[in-house]
Amino acid sequence: MSSTPEDPKPDASTEAATDPKTVDGTNPDEQNTDAATDAAKPRRPWVKWLVITALLGFLVICACGAGAFYYAKGQFDGPGPSSEDAVFLLKRGTGLNATAAQLEAERLISNALIFRVALQVTERGGSLKAGEYLIPAAASMDEIADILREGKSILHKLTLAEGLSSWEAMQVIAADPVLIGDVPDGAAEGALLPETYLFTRGTSRADIVAKMEAAHNEVVDRLWEERAENLPIATKEEAVVLASIVEKETGLAAERPRVAAVFINRLRRGIRLQSDPTIIYGITEGQGPLGHSLRRSEIDRKTAYNTYQIDGLPPTPIANPGEASIAAVLNPPTTNELFFVADGTGGHVFASTLAEHNRNVAKWRRIERSRRQ
Repeated sequence: MSSTPEDPKPDASTEAATDPKTVDGTNPDEQNTDAATDAAKPRRPWVKWLVITALLGFLVICACGAGAFYYAKGQFDGPGPSSEDAVFLLKRGTGLNATAAQLEAERLISNALIFRVALQVTERGGSLKAGEYLIPAAASMDEIADILREGKSILHKLTLAEGLSSWEAMQVIAADPVLIGDVPDGAAEGALLPETYLFTRGTSRADIVAKMEAAHNEVVDRLWEERAENLPIATKEEAVVLASIVEKETGLAAERPRVAAVFINRLRRGIRLQSDPTIIYGITEGQGPLGHSLRRSEIDRKTAYNTYQIDGLPPTPIANPGEASIAAVLNPPTTNELFFVADGTGGHVFASTLAEHNRNVAKWRRIERSRRQ
């Protein structure tokens, strides 16, 4: 009996050969179709242009920033707009913004914003010092910033001459056009040191008086420690009183020691000082000149300051003595001289005896009479 053979089962290789699908289940024909489709799609050019535009914008910003920086640096470091030297006053409490605006308004800088930003960036904005400054012509912003930071203000002078009374000194201080504020009350006679004082604009009159008093105290304290022994002066106050009389008796520096020695010798011997300037102070109280020669009635009138009528020293100084007069009183030369009188040339002639002194007085009176003729 014959049999019909069974149909053979296809193996995997046969399926792979006849089925177009790949192992992963995709159809290669479909893959080729997708690739062709992607190739056929148009590219998006706006993405490329967006990138280019952003890059160009960044470069432009960088270029502008660099340009602005070098422009500002050139303005900050370059010559300023001022064609001549100028005085700039920076008041206390003025901030950086106001300072920059003031400099620009006075045409000392060209741009307040550049000045302000540059100082903030370099951390110099908080170190500007109040004062009055000389700004050179064409000074750069950088130079001006250094000037304001260093604080080297313009210094003004006030000179207090030797021999002025405190009342007269206050008139000098009140008349100074740079000092500010009122003249303080109560400056004691003889308590101010005659000297030239330097100060900056904005200094008050009270400040300058305090400076004069401090200078006086320093000089008196120092010279008192260096004084000669066995002086007929018990206190610093007495030394200043006698020094003020010496100051009023002569304007010649070379004569101060001899004049001081005469008065020291008189005090030691109990002889009255007989100083004309003390009589005058008792009449005027230091408020200006007497206006006439001393009269016999004024010499004979007993007051607390008339050293023809009182023993020893008057109660207060009669002027503000300088350091040289104080030093002369505290370290006088050793002499026997007890008298002096004007010699007609601006100085004095000295004598140890009354007879010699009377001859000198007679000579002086002849000079006076000749001048009146």
